[in-house]
Amino acid sequence: MKNIYESPLAERYASKEMLELFSPDTKFKTWRKLWIALAEAEKELGLNITDEQIEELKAFKDIINYDVAEKKEREVRHDVMAHVHAYGEQCPKAKGIIHLGATSCYVTDNTDIIIMKQGLEILRTKILILLKHLSGFAMKYKDLPTLGFTHFQPAQPVTVGKRACLWIQDLLIDLDDLEYVLSSMKLLGSKGTTGTQASFLDLFDGDYEKVKKLDILVAEKMGFDRVFPVSGQTYTRKLDSRVLNVLGGIAQSAYKFSNDMRLLQHMKEIEEPFEEKQIGSSAMAYKRNPMRSERISALARYVIINALNPAITASTQWFERTLDDSANKRICIPESFLAVDAILNIYINIASGMVVYPKMIEKHLMEELPFMATENILMEAVKKGKDRQEMHEKIRVHSMAAASKVKNEGKPNDLLERIAADESFGMTLQELKSFLSPEKFVGCAPKQVEDFINNHVLPRLESYDIPEVKIDLKV
Repeated sequence: MKNIYESPLAERYASKEMLELFSPDTKFKTWRKLWIALAEAEKELGLNITDEQIEELKAFKDIINYDVAEKKEREVRHDVMAHVHAYGEQCPKAKGIIHLGATSCYVTDNTDIIIMKQGLEILRTKILILLKHLSGFAMKYKDLPTLGFTHFQPAQPVTVGKRACLWIQDLLIDLDDLEYVLSSMKLLGSKGTTGTQASFLDLFDGDYEKVKKLDILVAEKMGFDRVFPVSGQTYTRKLDSRVLNVLGGIAQSAYKFSNDMRLLQHMKEIEEPFEEKQIGSSAMAYKRNPMRSERISALARYVIINALNPAITASTQWFERTLDDSANKRICIPESFLAVDAILNIYINIASGMVVYPKMIEKHLMEELPFMATENILMEAVKKGKDRQEMHEKIRVHSMAAASKVKNEGKPNDLLERIAADESFGMTLQELKSFLSPEKFVGCAPKQVEDFINNHVLPRLESYDIPEVKIDLKV
């Protein structure tokens, strides 16, 4: 048992790959990659930097002497300079050219952008896996009628597959947003202390074209094709806000799904996976609580609220730089990525193993279908020469009486029996029951599913290489 606090996101929920991405080790190794990229670019543009110095830097890019860096940081109270010193101890020949012309944000900000980009790519893959599972589910149950709800009150029937398409469409919107942000991400580049690149202009003896080229070379070496054209000391914090808005959107979609699943599980129509030895309640042994869906709801609420943090930070930056962003973004950005990673892991786990109970779905539908069939019955009565207004009033009276029987006495819906017993309709019970075929009430739902999946979802998925993975939840 650990005797110090550890974030539940790390301990219980997030995946190993996301935890490694936001680890200190990844951060500091990326710092060293950026210092190498800067030295290479400066050498290519004519500064007095040798191949030997660069090779020395590369030899130690993944071998970080953390003990030296930690000792130095306690002394100088500056994490970047502590790591410059530690790197220099390992690379005595290159010591003098490490971080040449740069300010701290060269490594810290560029690293943050690189890691957020990689984080979005991980989440994109998981959204695609999820869409694949949900699409298969939608097609499998495209024809299965189920009671529709508006205001959580019984409404016109839909199909189980059509309802799943609503979940899929939300995720497609999230994928669009994620792709747009990914496609527009830029590196900070090498901008200097206030964004004027004055130090680099001095290094290149006033050659502005070389200063601009340095920016692009660094970006290309780090896998980017663009840099922010202007900045203060930092990249605009609106980027953080945009990224977390994407994460918040994913959380919203998952939240809606999880609430639907919790309601469906209450009705015993669809359940999330339940393992053989899983315990639903410590007190009530019979229970099968929707704990995975509830966990999605809990984590999603956290992410949605957390998206406010970078919005406020972006709004309150002073001039070229303040430091009140740092402590906040160190927490809210990694934690939001870890939370959405966990949400998608759970969502995939549920979507790949949802249990459908057609008989319960049919039972609930048939309890309400007589009321929905009254319009068809009315039209048939008119065809037989009956007065529409008179029949409408009779149906209204019978419907109210049947509803009262259901609500006040807990009896089955006997609306059809009441109408059959009313000689003014001139219809037998068997004739009335012929109106209750559920397939007649779902409209275009099955075709809508086929059209949506085949023409809007699958073509989109085919443009990606989607891995086959099984999500095992930690708890």
